[in-house]
Amino acid sequence: MTPTPWADGRDDDADVIVVGAGPAGATTAFHLAQSGLDVLLVEKTAFPREKVCGDGLTPRAVRQLVAMGIDTSPEAGWLRNHGLRIVAGPHRLQLPWPDLTAYPSYGLVRRRADFDQMLAQHAEKAGARLMERTSVTGPVTGASGRVAGVLARTTAPDGSRGPQVSLRAPVVIAADGNSSRLSLAVGRRRREDRPMGVAVRTYFPSTRTHDDWLESWLELWDGDRLLPGYGWIFGMGDGTSNVGLGILDTSAAFGNVDYKDLLHRWLAATPPEWGFGDPSAGEPVRGAALPMGFNRQPHYADGLLLVGDSGGMVNPFNGEGIAYAMESGALAAEAVTQALARPAGPQRERALAAYPTALKEAWGGYYTLGRAFVKLIGNPTVMRVAAQRGLGHPRLMGVTLKLLANLHEPTGGDVTDRAIQALRSIVPAA
Repeated sequence: MTPTPWADGRDDDADVIVVGAGPAGATTAFHLAQSGLDVLLVEKTAFPREKVCGDGLTPRAVRQLVAMGIDTSPEAGWLRNHGLRIVAGPHRLQLPWPDLTAYPSYGLVRRRADFDQMLAQHAEKAGARLMERTSVTGPVTGASGRVAGVLARTTAPDGSRGPQVSLRAPVVIAADGNSSRLSLAVGRRRREDRPMGVAVRTYFPSTRTHDDWLESWLELWDGDRLLPGYGWIFGMGDGTSNVGLGILDTSAAFGNVDYKDLLHRWLAATPPEWGFGDPSAGEPVRGAALPMGFNRQPHYADGLLLVGDSGGMVNPFNGEGIAYAMESGALAAEAVTQALARPAGPQRERALAAYPTALKEAWGGYYTLGRAFVKLIGNPTVMRVAAQRGLGHPRLMGVTLKLLANLHEPTGGDVTDRAIQALRSIVPAA
């Protein structure tokens, strides 16, 4: 595509600028570049870099990787998992990922430092131009207030900073995470009525490193005291396990506990042979916010689209963010590709407006259900009773897994799939 001339005679620096090269931004940039567009992918840090995550990918995320042509075999460095092992008190239940036409029947595990770098490099191979160590300091806006680019500044490895420059494009995509400074700069703030979570995690050398099930603890005990939140243990296949916990803002303990201490108190009660009891044996504990249920909107307005965490797209049911980051990136790329094939003005705007519509069609009703679910399990008694009684009914829990992991046939399927489809269709998207 030829650059679009500006009124001052300056050409655009790209067709699209994507701010943030995490899973959302890299996936968006990949699909845009695949469509033949000139894409600038701007990342404030340099790869490889650390990100707080459980490192576990459900079949939803695997589907996106496969669609991008990424080799997900064990030979390519991935650890496959069969499903979810749920632990609640004395109960243990293993639930295989469902066998569906729409999704593969396996999940994956890979460290985010490696995963994010691989995705960014994959976008580069498709033709995107990756700018590392480049911080976006604000938007460039036209007289109408439309976002027409970004202000950016590079940082050298020695810490010295370059001059601020403006980078321009007809469309800008914010993939800059939960804090999304670009979104805030144009007045799109987080909705306080939408759920938020916090997760903390660390890595321990562990005998459980090759565990090929994702393990979720619905009850965390400190002696006879039930701790708030839920925990996870994911084997990494590299001699370590990723262990962490999450807590929702519907819990009375949210913001009122020492999450690091909470994590170590839980792990101190695990079997000694797992290797989690000595905090000094693990890596530093790191934390991150989990923006859920479309907690920042609009997802498109005035030349700026939001993808992934910047648009609050973490699944309220299970805290999964990577799959939705990647899916939103693919949806955004489709809308932008169609829009830039049209002249600037009303025709292009109609095409861009298809993006938030596609998001609501995909997850709107489901996220409405998720927000209700989050309020319900904010009561620890409800959470404990549901977990203990539910684990005694494997078939019921299999149905629950389909709902919580958003893994069901989109059309047709068995009676469970059709029930979930019907439930999602009657719940209003918002």
